[in-house]
Amino acid sequence: MAVRTIEVRERVMARNDELAGAVRGRLAAHGVTALNLVSSPGAGKTFLLEKTLAALGEELDIAVVTGDVQTQNDADRLARHTTRLVQAVVTGGACHLDALQVSAALDAIDLDRTRLLFIENVGNLVCPASWDLGELHKVVLFTVTEGEDKPLKYPKMFQNSRYAVLTKTDLLPYVPFDVALAKANALQVNASLEFFELSATTGAGMDAWFEFLRSIVKQGAGV
Repeated sequence: MAVRTIEVRERVMARNDELAGAVRGRLAAHGVTALNLVSSPGAGKTFLLEKTLAALGEELDIAVVTGDVQTQNDADRLARHTTRLVQAVVTGGACHLDALQVSAALDAIDLDRTRLLFIENVGNLVCPASWDLGELHKVVLFTVTEGEDKPLKYPKMFQNSRYAVLTKTDLLPYVPFDVALAKANALQVNASLEFFELSATTGAGMDAWFEFLRSIVKQGAGV
């Protein structure tokens, strides 16, 4: 009796990559720079986006697609800081966003009035690492309360990210966290990572984050 193996995962991933390529082309055609924010739950993605929207939302024409497993709470929080639509994607239990969901979300966004798109992925350092959403870069957040070995425990996410943001630095006096060791661990996994250290609560390090966003939008516009 013959046995045929169907590589379902490979086919699904190939289809996702095809859709991600279409998303990437669509964004490029409108001059939109897209960043995919990834992290474990509670690392501070939504709070960082709140502060970013409040400071730069209109200046950089920022739009947001945010993913969550069951609620649209994060989208509701972000909507308070912008007059633009915040597109919520409720995955219904799935641990990551995929390119089809992002493509559908873009249908509700005026891309001609958008220069910077944030995709706030589901809080998870495993599943989202493998899924291309059509973004320019993945930006991985990890916080001082998580431990310096986070990049070693979840290497694929750090390997596939271009930037790493160390969040909640205002808590450093109260937790046994070694910033130098955390960076060394991350660079061991991905020697090309560039870092930001910030506290969205106190504002420390936020100016460097804002200047980075301004510069990456200018680069995308060919300025």
